Amino acid sequence: MAQLDHLAGVQAFVEAARHLNFTEAARTLGVTKSAVGKSVSRLEARLGTQLIHRSTRRLVLTADGEAYLAVARRALEEIGAAETSLASGNRDIVGRLRVDAPAAWGREVLLPILFGITQEHPGLHLSLSFTDRIIDPIEERVDLVIRFGETPDTSGLITRKLAEQRAPLVAAPGYLARKGAPSTPEDLHHHDCITGVRRDVPTGYRIARGDGQPERLHVLATHEIGDGSAVVEAAMAGLGIAQMPLSLVARPLAEGRLVEVLPEYGIAPVGIYALWPETRHLLARIRYVVDVLARHGQQGTL
Repeated sequence: MAQLDHLAGVQAFVEAARHLNFTEAARTLGVTKSAVGKSVSRLEARLGTQLIHRSTRRLVLTADGEAYLAVARRALEEIGAAETSLASGNRDIVGRLRVDAPAAWGREVLLPILFGITQEHPGLHLSLSFTDRIIDPIEERVDLVIRFGETPDTSGLITRKLAEQRAPLVAAPGYLARKGAPSTPEDLHHHDCITGVRRDVPTGYRIARGDGQPERLHVLATHEIGDGSAVVEAAMAGLGIAQMPLSLVARPLAEGRLVEVLPEYGIAPVGIYALWPETRHLLARIRYVVDVLARHGQQGTL
């Protein structure tokens, strides 16, 4: 019973904060104004802090109230979404889905897939961010994260491998005409190297030698660029050798704007992973989107 009272207090607080009025909150919840006030007071007593300043004219959230509201509102949204999902037999793809993915791949590959999903399920609302830095989805309140390569810390997360693809080493024909093509991985130390910027991964290229086992070849970066599209553009402009997932360089390779170098060493596959907080696992929208992405992975369209 105490836990039920706690939840009622959270609901009362969220509605009171939304309306900044106990009377309106009571009307929304279908209870009396005094019941809302008492529920909020009990919540404040339990938390040991004041969430709302009361006056005869209006309600004002305290700093603690503002912080607690963000968490409480999200928690109630997730509870409601989970209940809706379970009550509908996990068939309804509705609600807001917060997704983060690598910038270039997200724009070029993921966006069309997500747009197709939302056209089929108009009740699904997207909040998208595209970044090449590694984020903590729990801390940043992201429902679903897509990453290339394994993420070191996956505590509190569910991980599913969607696909894998090669990440070839590439350069522009003009660059190779000027500098010559490397014959061995060690030759890369004498070339202009374009790399990404990731604090969790040492600067270098991922290669595989005769045994097929991937290794990281450390290089001194001539240019460090924190956006995948810009890395590809820099390579096409002749600034040096880059390594990117095949999905991002397949077209310029086919068009001759890029040439693969050391092809026998760029064979180590890179995994594409979906990660989401364990607390979101019941949400049908997450499972559905991940299933769609996995099907694209099986079809080779990721």
